[in-house]
Parts: sequence; structure tokens; C-alpha cells
Amino acid sequence: MCGRFVSKTDAAMERAFNVTRGNWRPDWASFNVAPSQDVPIVRQSENGREGVMMRWGLVPEWAKGEPTRYSTINARVETIETAATYRGPWRRGQRCVIPALGFYEWRMVAGGKQPYFIRVAGGEPFALAGLWESSGKADGTALESCTIITVPANPMVAQIHDKGRMPAMLDMDACERWLTGTPADAREALATYPADGMDAWPVSTRVNSPRNDGPELLERVA
Repeated sequence: MCGRFVSKTDAAMERAFNVTRGNWRPDWASFNVAPSQDVPIVRQSENGREGVMMRWGLVPEWAKGEPTRYSTINARVETIETAATYRGPWRRGQRCVIPALGFYEWRMVAGGKQPYFIRVAGGEPFALAGLWESSGKADGTALESCTIITVPANPMVAQIHDKGRMPAMLDMDACERWLTGTPADAREALATYPADGMDAWPVSTRVNSPRNDGPELLERVA
């Protein structure tokens, strides 16, 4: 799964993702993004790639803008075409990417869980594949929200996260296929990222609390 990640919305990230309409918070950054928070996403619009902020945790169209009781921060790739919450956005082509610098997973160790920071080798930005939805509220406004798609974990992530899942990570070529390609192209982009193209190291348990934020969370611990 993917329950925490690192992202930002500076000019370098806009250039990396070719954002032409930046409606997200300028120079926003978080080193400990948590569910239900607003996160930056990129989607394809008639005028190019649009950067906006959305709630992380998809609220279905039929939910009238109210979050459901079950978790919708992640959508399994195996069921995005059939699950009641995700089949509508998938059918309508409401695909998005979430710019990221890395994500966290927790490994069971003696005495508890050890968090790890995981990224593309070298620290280059990448995309997390997602779906977005708009759900109308009773007052006539709409809540826009998103989910991150998960795929089977590669061997490196599987050693850390015992659930055998990881987010669908996209390089820039795969990002283009996901955002603008046919449904078949988009499904092909949702491949498990290779382990030899990734780095991981243990970090402080301070990341366990979403109240903690800052670049020091990425520092390696013994």
C-alpha cells in the first residue's frame, strides 16, 4: 500500500511534469503527507496539464461530498475497472498523477515497526499513478479527491512491507501514457517499478505521526 509520501510543488516540479496551469499551492512541500490531507495532483485538461490540490482519499461521486467509512487512499490495480468506488473514474478517464520524491513503508522488527524511506535511485522526482473524482455536496459545491493505485511489490519493497504491495510508480514516459493514452496504454503503464532502480533506508519513527514534518525525516538512522 502507500500510506505516507513526500511531495512538493516548486518550479522545478512544474517543469518536470510539464504543468501548464498551476492551480496548486505555490512552493508547497510536505515530507510526511498523510491521508485526508490535500495533495498536489496533475491531470490532463483541454488546455494542457493542470496542477491542482485535492483531498487524498477518494470520495465517490455518489457520496455527496462526504468521505466514506472505508479507506479509499489506495486502489488495487486488479480491481480499478470493477470496484464500485473506482470504476466510474476509470471509465471516464479521470486519471491523474501525484508528483513525489519518495514514500514510506514500515517493516516489522523486534519491538515494533521500523519506517523506511523509499525513492527512485538518485532522488529524481517520479509520479504516483492515481484516479480522481468530483463529488457534489448539498450546498452545490464539489469536493475533488484522489486515490493512489497500488501494484504487486518488487522484491526490495516486499522485504520491507509484508503486505506485498507498493504504489504504481511512473517515470515521465509512463506518466504520459497514463495521462493521455488509451485505456490499454494506461493499463500497460501500471507495471511494478524495478527494484534495481530504487533506494531505501531506515528513518526515524518520528514519521509515524503526521504532526511531524521537515527534511530531517528523510535522514538515515542506524
